[in-house]
Amino acid sequence: MGVNPVEVQVLSCAQTLNLMSKKISIIGSGFSSLASACYLAKQGYDVSVFEKNNSLGGRARQFKKEGFTFDMGPSWYWMPDVFDKFFNDFGKKTSDYYTLKKLNPAYKVFFGKNDFIEIEDSLEKIKKVFEKHEKGSSIALEKFMAIAKDNYAIAVTDLLYKMPGLSPLELITKKTVLKAGSFLSNIRKEVRKRFKNKKLRLLLEFPVLFLGAKSSNTPAFYSFMNHADYGLGTWQPTNGFYDVVLAMVDLGKSLGVKYYIDHEVTSINIVDKKVDSITINNKKIKSDIVVSGADYAHTETLFSNKFRQYSKKYWSKRTWAPSSLLFYVGFDKKLKNVSHHNLFFDTDIDNHAKNIYDISNWPKDPLFYANFTSITNLKTAPKGCENAFFLIPIATNLDDNHDVREKYFEIIIRRLESLTGQTLKKNIIFKTSYCVNDFKKDYNSYGGNAYGLANTLLQTAFLRPKIKSKKLKNLYFSGQLTVPGPGVPPAIVSGKLVSDLIISNEKTI
Repeated sequence: MGVNPVEVQVLSCAQTLNLMSKKISIIGSGFSSLASACYLAKQGYDVSVFEKNNSLGGRARQFKKEGFTFDMGPSWYWMPDVFDKFFNDFGKKTSDYYTLKKLNPAYKVFFGKNDFIEIEDSLEKIKKVFEKHEKGSSIALEKFMAIAKDNYAIAVTDLLYKMPGLSPLELITKKTVLKAGSFLSNIRKEVRKRFKNKKLRLLLEFPVLFLGAKSSNTPAFYSFMNHADYGLGTWQPTNGFYDVVLAMVDLGKSLGVKYYIDHEVTSINIVDKKVDSITINNKKIKSDIVVSGADYAHTETLFSNKFRQYSKKYWSKRTWAPSSLLFYVGFDKKLKNVSHHNLFFDTDIDNHAKNIYDISNWPKDPLFYANFTSITNLKTAPKGCENAFFLIPIATNLDDNHDVREKYFEIIIRRLESLTGQTLKKNIIFKTSYCVNDFKKDYNSYGGNAYGLANTLLQTAFLRPKIKSKKLKNLYFSGQLTVPGPGVPPAIVSGKLVSDLIISNEKTI
């Protein structure tokens, strides 16, 4: 077919015997694709992963410039048990591939100049911080976190891996029936009836932003994200998040997976209501099964309209998780008064959220996030320098141009200087931005979204786009637009869910 894999695979005798097994083509190389590739290869399928960009990892690619190293996308390593389970499924451990460090502080939250809270690495330490800001709040936090921990156990054990989104009955267990009220209430309501201090409320409401929705629109059951935060902690792979990508690819190669970069799928070819092949570089590649970990809406544009499950109108009516304005910046000095992860909540979060979810405007006074991995790993920046990753969450489909990007960089760099008490602008070696247009170009991302579909009540579980096509017998989907939802751990789980369904369906044929 005239394509070159990233690395030539040396096949064992056992693998050679499997050359006659069914060929599975996986579109995209994000976490859901990397996970499904491993699970399917383990079952003996002939698996190939096709990536349109020049490196693997999807939105978790790595960017290097002038001695600086950046994770382009995900930077928060939460829910370590999900990563552990993935590698355990193959008789491996995360430590076989990369080293983790628990961050302390996990992150720093700025509310104003000389006004910040550091979230440390244990619940007991965090309770003391809460008590300083609101008398009696440590007891309230302990009770709230007990519920969050219980929700986490139900979510991960009873639901996450058993919820391919095929039926409403997947949500109904003895434990979830008792939690019915948690699906009818929301995070904001549950937090605000327990805590009066605005800062503490914000600290407990923000983790659901990782699910791509406002706390007022996120079911209270999702307080399990608070357990992921305060209970399990924030971790960092030694060399950054790209360590996880390299680990999953390394595992895949050992199982016989073949990886191809610079290979964009331009059509999915259908014969007799079944995918026959995919087209890459004007060449057809025969495929018995196709799994798309690429953008769901885009994938359905690769074949005739009559075989699409979801219309343009359907996608336009969804509640989307935000896009992002990102900056990758190199400084020629070490920064003061910042941690590895930093959240700048010195402006009104409700106004910012309104601009994302309600009116789709650029925010006037944006909240933002800053990540300095070189604080934890000196090798990610030249000696005496600091790398910075800045993120402003924004609505999808905004007008994205150079002038707007520069305007917002000026806003956040001035606030960073003011809130941390240092001059920084003159110390910038280089700056690169990434925004809506780039998400569309690099990932075919609907509306330039960064996190997929929001996890609102009406976009949960079986109400999300299906992982198997109803119109094509051998086409499946994974990733942030289907189950379980946005975020790296859910994406990994999505890869397992789609693999399990394929294996189950193949057994019944």
